[in-house]
Amino acid sequence: MQWRKSTMVRICMLTLFLLAMQFHWSYTHGSSDTVRKAYIVYMGDAPQSKSSATDLHHNLLSSVVKNENVVSVFPSKMRKLHTTRSWDFLGMPQSVKRNHQIESNIIVGVLDTGIYIDAPSFDHKGFGPPPSKWKGTCQVGGNFTGCNNKVIGARFYSHGAPTPNSNPSPLDDDGHGSHTSSTIAGASIAGASLYGLAKGTARGGVPSARIAVYKVCWADGCSDIDLLAGFDDAISDRVDLISISIGGISESYFGDPISIGAFHAMKKGILTTCSAGNDGPSLYTVQNTAPWILTVGASGIDRQFRTLVKIGNGLQTAVSHFFIIFDEPLKLGRLCDEGSLDANKVKGKIVLCKEGLIQDYVKPLGVSGAIVSLNEQQDTGFTFIIPAAFVDTNFGNKIDTYVNSTKNPQAVIYKSTAVRNAASPFAASFSSRGPTTISSSVIKPDITAPGIDILAAYSKLASVTGDLEDNRFGVYNILSGTSMACPHVTASAAYIKTFHPRWSPAAIKSALITTASELKIKDVQAELAYGAGQIDPVRAVDPGLIYDLSKVDYVRFLCNEGYSGTTLRLFTEGNTNCSNIPSIGGHDALNYPSMYLQLNNPNSSISAIFHRTVKNVGSKKAIYKATVKAPANLKVTVAPKELAFSHLKEKKSFTVVIKGPPLKNITSVSASLEWSDAKHRVRSPILIFLAN
Repeated sequence: MQWRKSTMVRICMLTLFLLAMQFHWSYTHGSSDTVRKAYIVYMGDAPQSKSSATDLHHNLLSSVVKNENVVSVFPSKMRKLHTTRSWDFLGMPQSVKRNHQIESNIIVGVLDTGIYIDAPSFDHKGFGPPPSKWKGTCQVGGNFTGCNNKVIGARFYSHGAPTPNSNPSPLDDDGHGSHTSSTIAGASIAGASLYGLAKGTARGGVPSARIAVYKVCWADGCSDIDLLAGFDDAISDRVDLISISIGGISESYFGDPISIGAFHAMKKGILTTCSAGNDGPSLYTVQNTAPWILTVGASGIDRQFRTLVKIGNGLQTAVSHFFIIFDEPLKLGRLCDEGSLDANKVKGKIVLCKEGLIQDYVKPLGVSGAIVSLNEQQDTGFTFIIPAAFVDTNFGNKIDTYVNSTKNPQAVIYKSTAVRNAASPFAASFSSRGPTTISSSVIKPDITAPGIDILAAYSKLASVTGDLEDNRFGVYNILSGTSMACPHVTASAAYIKTFHPRWSPAAIKSALITTASELKIKDVQAELAYGAGQIDPVRAVDPGLIYDLSKVDYVRFLCNEGYSGTTLRLFTEGNTNCSNIPSIGGHDALNYPSMYLQLNNPNSSISAIFHRTVKNVGSKKAIYKATVKAPANLKVTVAPKELAFSHLKEKKSFTVVIKGPPLKNITSVSASLEWSDAKHRVRSPILIFLAN
C-alpha cells in the first residue's frame, strides 16, 4: 500500500533507525541468545530527497558505524501515556470572545492512541473543507472508515510495537486519544455525562479548530520510533500546534524523541505542549523538560465527586473522594486482607479492605461492593467495576469496630454526586515534580492546568474502566492525569494563536506562563509542583510583555549546558560553533519567563545574575514598573526598575541579581518578579532549590 511506503520512507529519512543497528549488532556479535534491542540512529531533519527506503537502508548499513554525521544513537524505548466544567473554571465560558474564522484554520496535531471519530465531540456539522495549507492524509483501514471536516487527518504507526496489533488503523480502542483530542477541539455537546455524573456541555477549548491524529501508542506503549515518525509527519502536514500526553525517562535532549521532534517543530514555528508525568509527589520525576517544550502539570478544579457511605443505623456517615456509578443498598461483610477472602463468606457482601482493592480478585468471588480504608486521602476519583468507595483510616476503623459489634452489620454505598471544592486550584498529588535531571537551569513544569476528574470524549471500543470484565461502554468518560491537563494548555495556546497568528512558539509560551494565576493552595514543593501557576487563557491573549526566543537562543542555551562539537551542529542543522554565538551572560544564558537557581552544596551562598529581554505587545506607549516579592533573607535587585516603551514590538533589557545566605534548614526559597503598567501584570516565578 502506498501510504505504508510513504510512512516508511519518512521514518528512514528522519530516524534511520532499527534495521542498520540490528544488522551491525548481528554482524559484530554473531547470533547469540542475547536479547537484541532496537536503536534509533538520529541524523537530523529529513533530507529533501526522493531516495527510496531501500536505498536509504543500503547507504546506512555501509556507513552508520563510522558515520560522523550521526547526532545520537539511542535505544528505542516504549513510553507511557500520561493518564465539562474545566473550561468554565479557567474563565472561558461558551460566550468567550473568539475569532471563529481564524480558529477554523487552526490545525492541532495530537500524538496519542488514535481517535474514535463516531463520538459526538468529533461531529463536523457546520465545518467547511480543511484549510488550504493542510498537506496531510487520512489512512483508512480496518474499522476506521475515514476522516471528516473536523478530524481532517489520521495516521498510524506500528513500526516499534513489540507485538502485532489487532487493529492496525488510526481507530482509538483505548479512549485516551479521543479524550485528549476532544479536550482541545471537541465540538460543544449538550447533555454529556458519565452515567449522569458531570452532566453538562462537553466542549473543547477551541471547538472550531481542526484535529489531525497521529496514532503512536498501542497496548504495549508508545515507541520512540513511532513518536519520531509522527513528529515528522505532523510537521510536514503543516499542523499549527502539537499536543503530546506521553512521556518517559530521558538522560539527554539528544536521546529523547519528544525533545528532538519538538526542536524541529519549533524551528517550523510549531509549539509542542507535553504532559509532565504522573509520578508525583516525588521530586525529580518531571518529564518532557526541554526548554522549547511547554511542560504541563495537573491541578484540581472547583468540582469534586463524592460518594456517601452509611453504616449501621445511618447515623454514622462519611464522604469518599472516589466515585462509582451504581446505586444500591448492600450488606457489610467482614474485614478482609488481600488473598485471604472466603468466597462463601463474602458473596453478596460489601467487604472492608485496608490500603488497596484488587478488583480482578474480589469480583469473581461475588462480592457486591467494597469500602477501602486508606491512610492518605486522595484528590482524584476512580471508576470501579463493582460498587466501591475509599474512606480515610479514621472512618475505616469505625466501620471495623461496628462490624465486630453486631451479628448483622449493614451498609449502603450511594451513587456519587458532584460537589463544589472551594480549595482550588491546587497541584494534583500525582502530578510529577521537578527539578529536571537533565538541566539545572530551568523550572519544570512550566505551568499547570485542570487534570483531575475531566469529562471528555471516549471510545466505545474500551470499557469505562478499561477492564475486560466491565460491560459499560460510552462515548464520554471521566479521567485524571497530566494527560488531561496537557490538552487544556494546547487549546489555550491555539486560542492565543487565533488572535496572534504570527507569534512564535516561545511568545505564546511566555504569554501563558507570565499571566498564570498563583495556586490558592500552596504546595510544599512550590514551583517544582506547579511552575508559574494555573493557566489563564483569556489574560494570556493580552500579556503586555513577552519573553521571546528563537533557534539561536536555544542553541546558546545548549552551549551553556555543555553541548558542543559535531553533535550540536548536526542537531541544530547549521554550522554551529558555540564560540561564534553572542553571549547574553547570566546564570542560564536563556531568555526564559521564569528564573531558577539550583545549589548543590548546603554551604553555598545564593548568588546569581539573570539577563532578560522583553518585547512590548500590549499598549503602544507604556511604562512598566518592577515589583519583587521575596522573603526577608533573600535580596532580589532589578535594574532598571522601570521600562518605558514608546511603540509596539520595542524591546527592553534588564538584569535580576539574587543574593542570599546558604539554605541551611530549608530546601527551597520562592520569590517572584512582576512587571506592571496600568493594565498588564507580567509575572515571573523565581526559585532557589537545594539539590539532594
